[in-house]
Amino acid sequence: MQKILMVKKFYLIFVLSCLAVILQAQTYSLKDLESQFLKNNLQLIANKFHIDRSEALIVQEKLWANPNLTVDNLNLWANRSFETMPNIIGNFGSKQQLNMELEQLIETAGKRKKRVAIKTLEKNSAQLEFEEILRQLKLDLRTNFYSLQRIQLEENQLQSILELFSKLNEQYKTQAEKQHVSQVSFLRVHTELIGIQKELLDIKSQKNEFIQQLRTLTQLPDLKAEQLSFDRFQVGEKTLFPTELKEKANSQNIYLRSMANEIQLSEGQLRLEKAQRTPNLNLLMNYERGGNVMSNFIGIGVNIELPIFNRNKGNIQAAKIQVEQGQAQFQARQIEIGNEIDKLLNKLSLFRENLTNWKDTNTEAQHRVLENYIKYLQEQQVTLIEFIDFSQAFREAQQAYLELQESYLITFEQLQYVVGQEL
Repeated sequence: MQKILMVKKFYLIFVLSCLAVILQAQTYSLKDLESQFLKNNLQLIANKFHIDRSEALIVQEKLWANPNLTVDNLNLWANRSFETMPNIIGNFGSKQQLNMELEQLIETAGKRKKRVAIKTLEKNSAQLEFEEILRQLKLDLRTNFYSLQRIQLEENQLQSILELFSKLNEQYKTQAEKQHVSQVSFLRVHTELIGIQKELLDIKSQKNEFIQQLRTLTQLPDLKAEQLSFDRFQVGEKTLFPTELKEKANSQNIYLRSMANEIQLSEGQLRLEKAQRTPNLNLLMNYERGGNVMSNFIGIGVNIELPIFNRNKGNIQAAKIQVEQGQAQFQARQIEIGNEIDKLLNKLSLFRENLTNWKDTNTEAQHRVLENYIKYLQEQQVTLIEFIDFSQAFREAQQAYLELQESYLITFEQLQYVVGQEL
């Protein structure tokens, strides 16, 4: 029995260890993060309730108004002039007078249907608002991911240079103590090492900020930079035509779609205001007991407002102005988006040209030169100042190249956001 328990215990520990290794080895690509974002982001989940709320309001708007029932003129006692009438219930009611009225509102000119149409458009507004938040958060996710990719590569490169200068610093410290090199040379190396350490500290601080933003967007609190899987950078070769992109933006851009929906809302409100010129009907049904020449009188009637002084002209004019204002704002926004597309395309073209030219430079050869420079320094083929100058220029060039890659990727994502679809 004890052997069986020991085997089960060993098996459980083995399974848990394997699970721990799998969890630690789990990596996330950009698509994986987007999947987690769509599944877990609380802001998206909260905004979905706006759509459900709008659907409930549509159901409510379709309902007819409830009828009104009025019971009055019921006497609690009788004077000497009463006339005896048949009892209402049992022995009660021979001396009671009673008046009842039933009233039902009948809306004319299709007012209820017009309000339902407005509520449907308001639901569309809620859906567009949700899509806008989704696109904006997805853009934030991707830009943070690309920035983190650039920072990770910078950190790796700077770490290798830090190791190089750490070794050089130890060598110069030993040589300075033996007075084989001057103390000034050692201080130059040591100062450069401190500067590299400071740069590395700043990069790690930036990395923590970006990884924290990714944790918030994906709701993965234990996400680490080491778990991220970055694709190899490639410059897009697809030709993007401004005219085609502007046509897509006119139908897909989330702001234009929202503004077009707002125009439809204004037009729906205008139709409703015009319908308000037609008065509604109130159908009436009366029952009187002992209040007229007939003991039990039942009558019908209608109540209608006479549109003599108020024809709702002011509200109709205001609704017309609202429609015209929305159309003008829509056209202005179209021009702004077209200009934004041109600007982003120009930036992408400039970035692509520089990245293509940068490919012609042999970065691997530059890395080898940097590694060999320390040998040249030891052999006194280059001076210390020349070595430090080259290492600084190399770091700046690599940083500029990585920032250029990041700018290209982020600009392309911004273009997709403005157009309103994946390109």
